[in-house]
Amino acid sequence: MARPVPKQSLSAARRQLVELMQSIGFGRIEYLHVVDGEPALLDPPPAVVREYKFGGENGPRPERGLDAFLLKVQVVELFQMFDRMGTGVVLALDVKHGLPFRAAVPGAVE
Repeated sequence: MARPVPKQSLSAARRQLVELMQSIGFGRIEYLHVVDGEPALLDPPPAVVREYKFGGENGPRPERGLDAFLLKVQVVELFQMFDRMGTGVVLALDVKHGLPFRAAVPGAVE
């Protein structure tokens, strides 16, 4: 079980990814490069696909602008996967309710 991690303890790149997922709400991030365990959001930028639900809430998560909260276990596990991956690419990262839900990666990440 992953231990609680406060958002403000994350690197700038990891905080940016958390905020990107919170702004997406529902959708996916495609071709997210990871370099030395850190998400590379600028070079090259990943593709972002947002899902819109008609008659539903489509805005960013209210936590997006906050720094003082503990990360959900899904986010902690995503960053643990990045640490194990080292350098590579996440082909698709599905996001639901602003949280990582599923990741597709080439080969195996142990």
